[in-house]
Amino acid sequence: MSALATDQINVILATDCGSTTTKAILIEKVEGHYRQTYRGEAPTTVEEPAADVTVGVSNAVAEIAELSGRQLLDEQGHIIRPARGNTGCDIYISTSSAGGGLQMLVAGVVREMTAASAKRAALGAGAIVMDTLASNDKRKPYEQIQRIRELRPDMILLSGGTDGGTQKHVVQLAELIAPAKPQPRFGERYRMPVIFAGNKEAWPLVREAFDEGVELSQTENVRPTLDSENLSPARDKIHDLFLEHVMAHAPGYDKLISWTNAPIMPTPGAVGNILRTIAEREGINAVGVDIGGATTDVFSVFDGVFNRTVSANLGMSYSISNVCAEATMENILRWVHIDMDERDLRNRVKNKMIRPTTIPQTLEALIFEQAVAREALRLAYLQHKEFATTLKGIQQQRTVGDLFLQDTGGRSIVDNMKLNLLVASGGVLSHAPRMEQTAAMLIDAFEPEGFTTLAKDSIFMMPHLGVLAQVHPRAALEVFERDCLIYLGTCIASAGLQKPGKEAFRYRITGDLHADGTMHAGEIRLFPLKREQQAMVRIEPVRRLDCGAGKGRPIEQQVRGGTVGLILDARGRPLCVGGSGGAKRDQVSAWVKALRLYDME
Repeated sequence: MSALATDQINVILATDCGSTTTKAILIEKVEGHYRQTYRGEAPTTVEEPAADVTVGVSNAVAEIAELSGRQLLDEQGHIIRPARGNTGCDIYISTSSAGGGLQMLVAGVVREMTAASAKRAALGAGAIVMDTLASNDKRKPYEQIQRIRELRPDMILLSGGTDGGTQKHVVQLAELIAPAKPQPRFGERYRMPVIFAGNKEAWPLVREAFDEGVELSQTENVRPTLDSENLSPARDKIHDLFLEHVMAHAPGYDKLISWTNAPIMPTPGAVGNILRTIAEREGINAVGVDIGGATTDVFSVFDGVFNRTVSANLGMSYSISNVCAEATMENILRWVHIDMDERDLRNRVKNKMIRPTTIPQTLEALIFEQAVAREALRLAYLQHKEFATTLKGIQQQRTVGDLFLQDTGGRSIVDNMKLNLLVASGGVLSHAPRMEQTAAMLIDAFEPEGFTTLAKDSIFMMPHLGVLAQVHPRAALEVFERDCLIYLGTCIASAGLQKPGKEAFRYRITGDLHADGTMHAGEIRLFPLKREQQAMVRIEPVRRLDCGAGKGRPIEQQVRGGTVGLILDARGRPLCVGGSGGAKRDQVSAWVKALRLYDME
């Protein structure tokens, strides 16, 4: 942490060391407000021949120095601090996912309870969870031991038992992990960190189960009682050990750690941190997505509860064939409004896996890629909703209708009608040729209901701001609002289904935009409303539809504009496209024209 008071911090340098690219940004106080002013990037150098992450950091910072005219590096290539005149910066901070990021194994007594809580803690800290072990996961002990030996995680999180409850099962789990002799990913230069976050009364027995071959530590129970979770201590412990063990043994990170003014955070953990910060400050519910080549991360904050999931096999290059297999080509092509040869498309998918950095060169290739993205996002969001649930194992008041539900466990806390802000990041979303395409992919995949603000991360700045929020919250929030987010506009959608062509809702728009009319089921309509503009929108749905106030009840809210504008969506929820009873190609083509996705008249 910098010794400077926050009001003395005027120049901030931040980097994100990704698996392939290191991205740097400069934040400066301009006329009393913090703004992102310059950015630079360079290849990450964690592997040979450089094998020193600071080389890539210095190269990215050097680009900023050249663009800004500010000297940020000394003759040795070290970052100059503090800022004096046109030299140096006041603080330097960083995140990292280089070397594959933080990879963890989690274990808990009951898969649906303590193991699920441990997994939420690990995911929230920015980890990729390689596997979840549990006493009831149906694998025999020798199979579990074999699995532990096969994996080479960076650390292990062990949980089980409520405080004061039974000790037997969590101790048995510890006695299963200990003889497996788990080996860390970076070899034998350090001992495997094992965090115990279970029944505190079982700690002495758990400690006895492990020998000196692991670095064992204890933190507060992730599930102290059946009806409560306590994830923050485990997340903080994971961050500490990530810095102390994992990063300290990765090439060049010991030097990078000595440069920074705050602990290095895993990139996904930092993204989740800024989303949590903005949701808490604004008192809103938010969902963020980052779709990459191999994985798709989904973050959510609903009623103050944060969740993150990693869909490890849903991506746009390395994992694109997995998306096609899981979603099926039929579901992908339902979003396509022009003729395409399926055999050619399958070859296109294989080529994308072989050459993952290629981008679409034709309109047809772009349309297909964005159709794949819709399905990848849809599947990732479904997985997230299944994971982000109320706690299982606690008593809940139930209705007669619940008796007919097969799943008697926790219910998803993700509620699209309560969703206020939906934020997109990742190449296929952030770099779409037209902003309308980004908005359409978000709406089609996430199916927001009621009034929802749509935005995208302009240059993948959220990781930098997530770690900055730990040091200087005001600066992080100002840059997030002014420079990070590009507001696309507002989507207003009706939930429920109405017969195609029948009236869905009436609307009246006043303020910087004046319009009124009727939306019919199956329609989507775009109104120009710029970012600096606002409008008051009154929606009067028919009796069977809900736009936020209940079925058939009118609702009036002020909305903000954006680079796309105001979108009224009367296609219904759940969105039904393709198949025997869904929207056909001519209707999909009408949606494309209504949103002006591909410059069609």
